[in-house]
Amino acid sequence: MTEKRGIPRRQFLQSAVAIGGTAAFSACLGREEIDVPTGPDDLSSYPERQHAWNKALPEDDHGNIVDARHRVLLYLNYRQDGQPTEADRSTVETALEGVERAYKRGGDGLLLTVSYSRAYFDQFEESLPESVDLPHPEALAPFEDPALDTPDAVVHLASNHAQVVLGAEEALKGSTSTLNGVDQPDESLTDVFEITDRRTGFIGDGLPAENADEADGVPADKVPDDAPLFMGFKSGFERNQASEDRVTIQSGPFAGGTTQHISKLQLNLNQWYNQDDRWQREAKMFCPYHAENDVIEGVGENLGNSNGVDACQPADETAREMGVVGHAQKASRARDDTNTPVILRRDFDSTDGGEASVHFVSLQRQISEFVETRQAMNGTDLSNSSAIGQRTNNGILQYIQTERRGNYLIPPRSLRALPPANPETSTK
Repeated sequence: MTEKRGIPRRQFLQSAVAIGGTAAFSACLGREEIDVPTGPDDLSSYPERQHAWNKALPEDDHGNIVDARHRVLLYLNYRQDGQPTEADRSTVETALEGVERAYKRGGDGLLLTVSYSRAYFDQFEESLPESVDLPHPEALAPFEDPALDTPDAVVHLASNHAQVVLGAEEALKGSTSTLNGVDQPDESLTDVFEITDRRTGFIGDGLPAENADEADGVPADKVPDDAPLFMGFKSGFERNQASEDRVTIQSGPFAGGTTQHISKLQLNLNQWYNQDDRWQREAKMFCPYHAENDVIEGVGENLGNSNGVDACQPADETAREMGVVGHAQKASRARDDTNTPVILRRDFDSTDGGEASVHFVSLQRQISEFVETRQAMNGTDLSNSSAIGQRTNNGILQYIQTERRGNYLIPPRSLRALPPANPETSTK
């Protein structure tokens, strides 16, 4: 559907999210005619696990979670020197509850998390409990040199509707007194925090193709019309994801929370689409077995709830015998002793800064589990024992450059407003 100025509606909405601000929010209200239910006055029924999004999102015909389409990441620094005050904790919680009362929790309403970095927790006299594995971020491959993100906090906003993420953002900034017909509190997140960065994006069938012409690094006419991601294939298969239970911290004062890693990955897909053929793309994304046997139809909807890598040869054999190894094939090596995946992906594509990129959001019980998964994806052991290169023919590494990395703790809901480092010992 094409609207005024010839801009497709969905492309316009995503562009508005990328731009942000009150004008973009107002424009979305004019273009996106929807009826979003409000949240309850009493929020006590909301889950203690901030990251428990799955039950609030729909599933496709195969049982895969259908992720919320529009995303905003707000990077925040605490405005005051020293440890947070109780007054500031109250302000943060009141602001968050304001947007939750305005929009029902869910994909067609609003989902959000608030997370905190190791740099934030380092300001406290007490240390994080042993049950929390939250190191400072670092480079995770010999061929990368990312900038390391150390904001105090990150707010992740998600919704199927552009106006919802923009409206929530504006309310948290104190820029609107009424949201979805619900009066907003006088307190705002920006009374306590300074916004230091803003990152946006999208995921969902058709959105990458519609937005590809806004970004360098991806041939706009080559992205499949129904692809949910720039690289042209479906991901997030239920059997290849950790469950929310698996990524949840089980003990200590932050039980019910999880850890989060956020990377910004720049994409260069010109060779991917203009030089690599379909066989090469399937072999590098999944494994050569899939390419040899025509396992994948289109973007991979026919795969059901699994990427099917259990049918692939072991990665080391493929690397030696065929000189190429698949991304999913390598990643599948990072599992626990019950053969269960250890990370839950909630990543999304982006055109921030006019570049095609991925904001890779990963949840896991311990950051060390993400590190192990990334090491498996690096395939350094495979390049040392076969003809594949450190990045060439080594999954999708040659098409991705890691620009930024950050590690965070998503505390349970009751501790989401400026938590102490150790609630069991802290006097706050």
